Amino acid sequence: MVRFPGSLFLTNLVERRSLLFQLVRRDFEQRFVGSVVGWIWSVIHPLVLLLSWTFVFSVCLGVKLGPREVTQNYPLWLFAGMLPWMLFSDTVQRSSVCLLDHANLITKTIFPAEVVPVSVFLSSLVSHALALGLAVAAIALWLNHFSAMLVFVPLYIFLLGLFAVGIGWIVAGLQVYLRDTSQVLSVLLVFWFWLTPIFITEDQFPESVRFLISGNPLAYIVRAYRETLLSYRLPSAADLAIVSAYAAATFFLGGLIFRHMKRGFADVL
Repeated sequence: MVRFPGSLFLTNLVERRSLLFQLVRRDFEQRFVGSVVGWIWSVIHPLVLLLSWTFVFSVCLGVKLGPREVTQNYPLWLFAGMLPWMLFSDTVQRSSVCLLDHANLITKTIFPAEVVPVSVFLSSLVSHALALGLAVAAIALWLNHFSAMLVFVPLYIFLLGLFAVGIGWIVAGLQVYLRDTSQVLSVLLVFWFWLTPIFITEDQFPESVRFLISGNPLAYIVRAYRETLLSYRLPSAADLAIVSAYAAATFFLGGLIFRHMKRGFADVL
């Protein structure tokens, strides 16, 4: 039976719950250490991005939403779409250097290095939950809308977590051996960002590049967030199946790659 990093975490959560809690708390606190307003910055940052992006794309460029979209309210449509991307990109980008940040633990103790990217995701999830709560409140007050489809959001968060952690394992391991990995990742995430329908609708992408959207799992998750937050539509079963396949495959493959690379961490770090 093949075992991969995270298998013990998934099957023996009770034993690792304390370790994960400590890592998540430490990571979250370090992100705002010395700050006057602390965790409130995790709400301020997405709001500032939302305002600036809305000004550029809606006011300056005049982007309009098509009749098939779940709402004609561009700021809330944009907010719902940027939430999953921010959780994904924050997790993957910070995972790329997380093993170097914990090098003292990995080299000096018997430490399950595979839980570090998981803790990065859970720490990012705290900020995501705050921003998500703000989005739900804004939609309820602005549009007088509250959908029962919100019950599906945790499912998509879980699948997004599997996908992000799988990639996080790969880039974290590569960064140990190739210190340019985080820089290359930053460039790739920029391309990935603009190939995800966050600012414009999928129909507004040129037909010549739409095949890239159909192969982009983040596009399906962004669509699902908008449908669950802004409409009463039941999420597409086909889209859910595609996202689930991407998430499971990436999580499993990332675990296998991490397991292989982990053998030399102590020597390289």
